Amino acid sequence: MPPDSTATKARLLAAARAEFARHGVAGARVDRIAAAAKANKRLLYVYFGNKCELFDRVVAEAFGQLADAVPFTADDLPGYAGALFDHLTAHPALLRLIAWALLERPGPTAARIADCHPAAEAVADAQARGVLTAALEPADVLALTVGLAGAWSHTAAPLGRRDPDGARRAPAHPDSRRAQRRAALTRAMDAATAP
Repeated sequence: MPPDSTATKARLLAAARAEFARHGVAGARVDRIAAAAKANKRLLYVYFGNKCELFDRVVAEAFGQLADAVPFTADDLPGYAGALFDHLTAHPALLRLIAWALLERPGPTAARIADCHPAAEAVADAQARGVLTAALEPADVLALTVGLAGAWSHTAAPLGRRDPDGARRAPAHPDSRRAQRRAALTRAMDAATAP
């Protein structure tokens, strides 16, 4: 009886996700992925094709896991953006993986288009019901929501502020600053998408 390949595939995918999050497609090395997975490098090609196909599979699975962890709701885009912010802040490797996908594989894959279609339809429905502004295309609403949540979630450098008299104040505690950014994000989403 041949060995079960499920565990090997899972190890390869986990190792590939970590490697791609660190190095992107161009910088990732199949040898490192195989070594981290404790698998033969040849199996990576047998199971997943080439490195770009493996990357697309890893990204598709990451987006699927993100959709499960943060369910989309068009009727509460500020709440969705806040939940997305929380998830991306807690999982910085996911945000790096998404950034690499946008940089190195910018064309939307069939899987990404299929994943976005139901959300765009939900936005269009919310617009038709008067819950969201109809001034923006549904795809633009989605890009705005995801873009703002992603941009704010990785901007962690605490910046000092100036008082009205010009004196510089110390930066806020990171947890306090994160809460401020989350609140600013949800306010901005509300203002941008309100009917």
